[in-house]
Formats: sequence, structure tokens, C-alpha cells
Amino acid sequence: MSTTYIGRFAPSPTGPLHAGSLVAAVASYLDARAHGGEWLVRIEDIDEGRSVPGADGAILALLDSLGMHSDREVVWQSRRKALYAAAAERLGAHAYPCGCNRREILDSRLGVAPDGAAIYPGTCRHGLAPGRGMRSLRLRVPEPGADAISFVDRFAGPMTQHLASESGDFVLKRADGYWAYQLAVVVDDAEQGVTDIVRGFDLIDSTARQIYLQRVLGVPTPRYLHVPVVRNEHGEKLSKQTGALAVLPGDETAAVQALLAAARFLGLPLERPDSLAAFWAAAIPAWSRLLDERGAR
Repeated sequence: MSTTYIGRFAPSPTGPLHAGSLVAAVASYLDARAHGGEWLVRIEDIDEGRSVPGADGAILALLDSLGMHSDREVVWQSRRKALYAAAAERLGAHAYPCGCNRREILDSRLGVAPDGAAIYPGTCRHGLAPGRGMRSLRLRVPEPGADAISFVDRFAGPMTQHLASESGDFVLKRADGYWAYQLAVVVDDAEQGVTDIVRGFDLIDSTARQIYLQRVLGVPTPRYLHVPVVRNEHGEKLSKQTGALAVLPGDETAAVQALLAAARFLGLPLERPDSLAAFWAAAIPAWSRLLDERGAR
């Protein structure tokens, strides 16, 4: 097995997997197998308040029933808080305490970032105002003119984001005490040696912030590939909030049908296989051909 490619699938246990998250799982698994690499599973439950009891076990059982097995022991973010605290300490002056609440940030009227979060105006950049206590921890982004983060997505091509104007200083630790997604995912990917991240296009707007944080922490930047997201009949991204139905484990026929739907959404022209083994035997080389056609190898 190659040691030059390490990929991962990192679901949040806020409910069962639905068709949209299955597409991301299948794409990440196919990419790892097509490169002869490792595929890891990480449970992203750092936001423990949103985790649904038992959802992590159900997700792992479903992946197992579909023939997708992690090549290493599964890890849970909620058990790795010491790693995130240590990383935050290493940031030094790049991080600072913020006393602003959500309403104050929204009232700044700087607009919203591509991911829907309010752009932070930098109110606490030079210290907390008298009488203010720390609510969150933020990462100081470069000044305008030096804030452009560029990368080449293997599917979407060249991408650039200007952090100062498009996100502002972003949160590393939230007001509720939980470590933020941006910090946790960067620390986890670095600690696990992840070289390639394959995930949904809805997360592409987080990539520039993660790359900047990787640079500040002095850890490698993986390659990125963002696949299209599944949408419902109203054009909304398929999610638990928009009523997405769970992918339910069943017999092998049902498993093959669910995988085939995901593969066809990804653009793989597969015929209906008669077993899980036959599906993966056809899907992996089909993914390799797709990469070659798109110059995304």
C-alpha cells in the first residue's frame, strides 16, 4: 500500500448519512484506492452539542455494510481536545481573545463570508475593550494586500480568496467553549498525515482559511478535490436541515443501489453490478479514468 497518499472521510454525527454525504464518502474512498493509498475515517464531533447519540456507530456500521473500511483506527475529535489546545498555544500572537457577541459582529455591516458567516470587523484586534471578557479566540489574518490565499483544486481549478475582506479574523475557539471546525480539522489532518482531502464543494470556501492556518502552524498543505453537492428539487444542498433521507443499511442489493447512485452522480458511467465486490472492481478504475480525463490525477 502506498504511503504517499493518505485520504480521509470525516462525517459529523449529527444524524445518519444521507445521499449527499454518501457521495463525499464514495469519492474520497475511490480517490484513495485509485492512488493505492490509505483511507481513514474520522468522526468530527467537536461540536458535541449537535452530536446525536448513536449516530457515530450508525455511520460506521453503514460504511462497513457498503464495503468501506478505514485503514487505521477510527478517531473522534471529542477525544483530541488536548491536541487543539496545544496548537492554539503554538499560534502565539497570531491568535487573540475576542469579546464581541454575534449581534455586534452582524451590526458591523461588513457583509457575510462565502460560507454565510458574518465577516469580522477586527474590533478586538488590538486588545479587549475595558470591562470586556474573552468570548472567543480568533486567528489574525494578513492585512489587505497580503491576504490572498490561492490554491488549485483538482476539480474546480485555480481558486483565490482574500481573507481580510472575505472572512476577517476567524474563530478558533467558540464562545460556548468548543474548539472551532477550522482549527480542529487542520490539526487532525496534520497529525494523521493526510495528503489529499476529497470532500463536498460546499466546503471549498473554508479551504483558504485552513491553508493559512496550516502555514501559521508550519504543517503541510494537502491537495484538495471538491466534488459537486447533491441538491433537492428546490435547488437546496441536500442536508439534514433540508429533509434529506438517511441511507439505510440493508441487504447487498440495497447497498449496491445506493453506491451506484452516488457513483453515477459523480459522473462514473457504470452498469448495474451484481455485488459489492463487482461495484468496487468497476468503480475504482472508472474513477481513475475520470481523473485522467479531467487532468486531476
